[in-house]
Formats: sequence, structure tokens, C-alpha cells
Amino acid sequence: MIFLMGGINCELTKIDEDNWQDLLTGEWMVEVFAPWCPACRGLQPTWEEFAGWSEDLEIGVGQVDVTVSPGLSGRFMVTSLPTIFHVKDGVFRQYNGARHKDSFISFIEDKKWGQVEPVSSWSRPDSIQMTLVSYFFKLSMVLRNVHTSLTEDYQLPYWVSYVAFGVITILLGGVLGLLLVCCIDCIYPPSRSREEEEHVDMIRRGDKKDSDVDEEDDDLEEEGNLSQEEGDLSQEEDDGTQDEEGSQGEDEGEASQGEGDNTRDKTRRRRPRKAD
Repeated sequence: MIFLMGGINCELTKIDEDNWQDLLTGEWMVEVFAPWCPACRGLQPTWEEFAGWSEDLEIGVGQVDVTVSPGLSGRFMVTSLPTIFHVKDGVFRQYNGARHKDSFISFIEDKKWGQVEPVSSWSRPDSIQMTLVSYFFKLSMVLRNVHTSLTEDYQLPYWVSYVAFGVITILLGGVLGLLLVCCIDCIYPPSRSREEEEHVDMIRRGDKKDSDVDEEDDDLEEEGNLSQEEGDLSQEEDDGTQDEEGSQGEDEGEASQGEGDNTRDKTRRRRPRKAD
């Protein structure tokens, strides 16, 4: 096959992880296939013949082998094989027409691709999320190769491979989950749950009640001291009052006694004389 520099060529271009970004410039028709797919093998002669028209149509005709570049099948969100995309200036549209050379040519010449809705913006192959998906697809292919190596090269039973992958998956999931929880706790610190808040409120109310009881005890003790002092003062006042009243009573008794004596003297003095 002949390849020309500049992205557009007159022959079939092999697209892989290294040059897939060439699809983001110009106009392309791209087939995603796998060698083991019967439908892909049946379409292969027609697609190669259509690639011979690429120079006349002024487009690029490419082909992606998912067994060689598994990440691209995830990046392009391929769910069935073969899948054909029309790409215009980085905008992807899935071709769903007849799989004949004339249909492909008519699709480009008549610009029928304008009637096809492009893929959503979140699933653009050059987006961050689709890049992450491509890495997961690469990882799945690595695991598949390891499984094949264990079962064919080392002649291990299938269940040994499955158990090993299961244990590894659980361990990795636990580690990743722990890291994720730590990251979330650092970014969004956890708030107190309702039960914890109620427990804290109960503790606070209990402390408040204890402090109120202590204050009441202190108040009662102060009141008792004050009442005792008042009792002492009142007793002293009563004693003083009694002393004063006693002295006054004595003085009044003496005064009344003196007055009585004077009165008797005057009575004696004022008795009239008997008549002769």
C-alpha cells in the first residue's frame, strides 16, 4: 500500500494509536474492523476498492484494527464490527448506509453526511473521558493476553486464571476505593450525622443541667447563710429591744411609784378637817 504525507492519501491508510489524530483534520471515511470478524472480511475487498477513489473524492480512507489498537475501539465507542465513521474537521458521524462502493461514493459526493447527526460532544474521541475509556480498553486487552498466556503457554486450568484475576480485581478495587474515599474526605470533609449531633446535644444539655444544679445549690447555700445572718441580726436586735424595754419598764415603774407616793402625800394633805 502507498502512503502519502499530509494526512490524505490515494490508498488505504492504517490508523493506530500513533496517528489517529490525523483524523481530526480534513475529511475521512474510516472503518473499524477485526481480522476474526466474518463481516469485516467480506467488506475488505469493497473497502480497498473504495480507497482507490480517495484521490478523486479528495478524502482520506482509513482502517482501524481493534486487535492492534484496542484503545481506539473504546475511544470511538465501537459497539459492533465493522463500524464505519465519516469524519469532517474532527466531527464524527456514524455511517449506517449500504456497504457498497457506489453508496460510499454517493455519500461523499452528495454530502449525505450532512443529514446524519454527529456524535455527542461528551463522546468525542479527543475528549478526556474517552481518553480514559481508551485506557480501560487497553487494560482489558492486556488482561486477555495474560489469560491466553496462562491457559495456552503454561497449560493452566481456566478456573486458576479466573480466580487469580478475581483476587487481583478485589485487591485493586479495595485500594482504589480507599484512595477515592481519602480524596473525597480531603476535598469535602464529612459533616456530623444526625445521630452524632443529637448525642452532642444530649451531652451539652446534661452539662447544662449539672451546671444549673450546682448554681442552685450555691444559691441555696448563699440564701441559707444570708438567712442565718439575718436571724443572728434579728436576735441581737430583739435582745437589744428587750434590754431597752426592760430598762424603760424599770424607769416607768420607778416613775409611777414616785407619782403614787406624791399622790398619797397630796391626798393626805388635802383631807378636810372635821367639823367641830
